[in-house]
Amino acid sequence: MTVRVTLSELERRAAEKPEALQELSDNLVFGEGDPDARLMFVGEAPGEDEDHAGRPFVGRAGQLLDKVLQSVGIDRDAVYITNIVKFRPPSNRNPKPTELAASEALLVEQIQFIRPQIIAPLGNVPSHYFLGSKEGISRTHGRWFEWHGIRIFPLFHPAYLLRNPSRERGAPKWQTWNDMKELKLALDELPPKETSLVIDTAEQGELF
Repeated sequence: MTVRVTLSELERRAAEKPEALQELSDNLVFGEGDPDARLMFVGEAPGEDEDHAGRPFVGRAGQLLDKVLQSVGIDRDAVYITNIVKFRPPSNRNPKPTELAASEALLVEQIQFIRPQIIAPLGNVPSHYFLGSKEGISRTHGRWFEWHGIRIFPLFHPAYLLRNPSRERGAPKWQTWNDMKELKLALDELPPKETSLVIDTAEQGELF
């Protein structure tokens, strides 16, 4: 009989950093939210505030994400939020390909446990992973894709919205507002969740 791994067990294993992640902070930022969430947000890696708090998206970008969720009536506690890489890179640099590759297995196990019906990658790095392409977020945000039977809906990273505060028509914030309305509509129309999820990422081995 197959024993289903728990999130607590995954978190314990995540704290055991492989060699490829030794340049990163020692503070684990595993993820948080509803373990039975229908919607999952995935960023690239924790920032300084997240590194100190041990929680994802709690700094200025995270506070903006909370406002974005609230604007369409989504409760943060009803979704699950994590990053591909669970430790902060030095000076908040982008994770290296080797660090992303070393973090993939854990992310996949998180997804298999939670079984989200929609994943919203935040920004370029996670979008590249789930889409299997290098197409920029300015072209992929607000569009629907599929990854192992899960619907993928890329969004601008909240940190990008902080750097582009205009709310004028066509600006990133305006586009995100419209993207979120579409995401909420899709979330409200989801059918019941499947009881299990199997993900085989072998074909993505060359992406990193």
